Amino acid sequence: MNQSTFAPTHVLWAVVCLMGVSASHGQSIIPVNPPEIRPGVLAGYLPRAQLPNSLRLLPPPPAPGSAQQAAEEASSKAALAQAGSARWQLAAQDAVLKFPAAANVFSCTLNAPISEKETPQLYTLLRRSYVDAGLSSYAAKDHYARVRPFVAFKAASCTPEDEPGLAKDGSYPSGHAAIGWAWGLLLAEMAPTKAQALLERGKAYAQSRQICAVHWQSDVDAGQLVGSAAVARLHADTVFKAQLLAAQAELAEVMGRGANAGLDCAKEAAALGLNAP
Repeated sequence: MNQSTFAPTHVLWAVVCLMGVSASHGQSIIPVNPPEIRPGVLAGYLPRAQLPNSLRLLPPPPAPGSAQQAAEEASSKAALAQAGSARWQLAAQDAVLKFPAAANVFSCTLNAPISEKETPQLYTLLRRSYVDAGLSSYAAKDHYARVRPFVAFKAASCTPEDEPGLAKDGSYPSGHAAIGWAWGLLLAEMAPTKAQALLERGKAYAQSRQICAVHWQSDVDAGQLVGSAAVARLHADTVFKAQLLAAQAELAEVMGRGANAGLDCAKEAAALGLNAP
């Protein structure tokens, strides 16, 4: 990847200035040690009261006995038939939201490493935006308390170790879909030459939840809408904007020097039906 594809760091900080944040102030307002909401989980950028309200944003899920629910049941049964396939295995991999593993989701698409060592600003941005997008799903999730496919069918999901907790957690909308789609949007903004591929990977990440039998299709679709709303709201936050620009400069440097993702990207591409990068 040629360095000229990306704006150099000083140009990116000039953009920050145009956004109303000076370079020095932009660097200074990014906290060195963001607070944690629990051990190992950083707080998001937004106070709870400022998160998008998914209950007000989304329509109700399909009603039991409706034609749409019947179609979703058929689709979920077809997904269960993929158990053990390469796509099913990738869905299980996509389910992992613990860091550092979660940071690797888009590394193959970018063909660049994302880690605390290589890209600390981007790594932190993913950890914090994960919380904002995920929590934005809970107003509707708690209200509707929709039963998940693997529970409804008394079947195994692709992550059996997660099933006890998931069975107690509402299915609509999908928090994973909100997070993955939000990350895809943010990375597409940071690496515009890879935007289409990043958006496709974000959609595939969201779709992994339906393939995994832990969400219905409407859960996934609604989750992506929630993720979009979270990203829109994040762009009004000064600390987020400063960190986004710092992360973009960081990613430009890593991609510009041709750092390798360090993963089995051919296997991921095959599972997604893509050509290897």
